[in-house]
Amino acid sequence: MNSNIASYRFHWRGILYAAVGIAAFAGLVMLMGFIGTKSSEQACMEMRVILLGNESFIEQKDIAALLVEKFGELEGRTLESIPIHQIEQELRQIPYVFSAIVTADMDGLLSVRVKQREAVVRVLNRGGDDFYVDQQGHKMPVSLKYVPRVPVVNGYISEPYDGTLDSTKSDLVTDLFKTAQFINSDSLWSSQIVQLYVNENHDIELVPRVGEQRIILGDADSLDRKFEKLLLFYRKIVPKTGIQAYKSVNLKFAGQIVCERSAHFNPDDILIIPDSTHHSSINNSNNTQ
Repeated sequence: MNSNIASYRFHWRGILYAAVGIAAFAGLVMLMGFIGTKSSEQACMEMRVILLGNESFIEQKDIAALLVEKFGELEGRTLESIPIHQIEQELRQIPYVFSAIVTADMDGLLSVRVKQREAVVRVLNRGGDDFYVDQQGHKMPVSLKYVPRVPVVNGYISEPYDGTLDSTKSDLVTDLFKTAQFINSDSLWSSQIVQLYVNENHDIELVPRVGEQRIILGDADSLDRKFEKLLLFYRKIVPKTGIQAYKSVNLKFAGQIVCERSAHFNPDDILIIPDSTHHSSINNSNNTQ
């Protein structure tokens, strides 16, 4: 008797759960149908362009004007008729745009979110072309509207540029990109190093804000160690000799800093200063002029 009652209760409980589930599903279908009908009829009441990132290569009005030119007036049209995916693809063709996402809500607001590329270094090649390299290592054109505060590099650089978004081709430009990234990530070096230069041997040189010596970096290998040696130069040598005592500081060689004296500087004795931390030494070479 008790088992029959328990089975009877279980049977009706299952029916109740099934009925609730069917009702919920039916309500969901009706709601989705209502939303679909409303969205197909809802007009675009406003288009809002949102620029993300720290750069200002493009402006909101530029994006809005481009969309009107390519797709006509968007405000007043039904949301269903607006080609959202085509708009995103069109925006991604702009070389300054890293990503573009377009969304529309039930109130008729069309949101256009554009993230701009961030420049790391500006390169001027021997042919007179100049371009930026962004955080992803892509070349992009300079802008007449906006000049970001990034290191500038010139000199013996032969890599061409055709004005479009493109990847870097040479090891040299890749090394310049890595070096600029390193400098930008450190407040000390981003303040002290104002420019990069590529000499006739294709070595990267650093142009300091304070001092006139050539700082020869070489390539972008072992940047941590090379800049540690440069810091050693500023902390241990400059206080003893003055900033103008040397006309060049070479960081290319492992375990040492090679400093070439200026012609007017003739100290009685500048000793080799060992670096016990990094097992390197500072070699004081005579003026060769």
